Amino acid sequence: MQGANVKGLILVDIQNDYFPGGNWELVGVEQAVKNAQKLLQKFREEGSPIFHIQHISVEPEATFFLPNTKGAETHESVASQPNETVIMKHFPNSFRETSLLDNLKDSEVEEVVICGAMSHMCIDATTRAAFDFGLQCIVIEDACATRDLEYKNRTVKAAEVHSAFMGALAEGYAKVIATDEFSNI
Repeated sequence: MQGANVKGLILVDIQNDYFPGGNWELVGVEQAVKNAQKLLQKFREEGSPIFHIQHISVEPEATFFLPNTKGAETHESVASQPNETVIMKHFPNSFRETSLLDNLKDSEVEEVVICGAMSHMCIDATTRAAFDFGLQCIVIEDACATRDLEYKNRTVKAAEVHSAFMGALAEGYAKVIATDEFSNI
């Protein structure tokens, strides 16, 4: 594939604790995962590289993604297949102290397509790091989810949090588009 722009899909933290009944439920996660499934299917059909990121909490005060729990497991709707890379992380940035960058280089990936959770945390950190490593970035905004945040005695609704972070990433770090737009690329 000399000269080809290889795209790799990075599915960040689509884990059970973010779903209804989990320890840290996100707003809109079920619709986001439906879109992530579409992306996953497209990459599988094309035989393109796929990287599943799984966050395992190691902080003593952690309340979700606890080691060896059902909540920390990847949601079954986007479970990895044997030929797909699974990377465990302990920080919001999927590159920090993981093999992700080496895996992307080994697969000759030059452009990453990022989706998952949470928009304001791990999607943001991972996208900015990917950009800093010289990768072209596409964030699939409707395949990401977040939650309401509390700041200075005010609730910032998940839709506002999501929009603010997608807007910030679109300002120079990534092409931020919807699933249907990506399908037409």
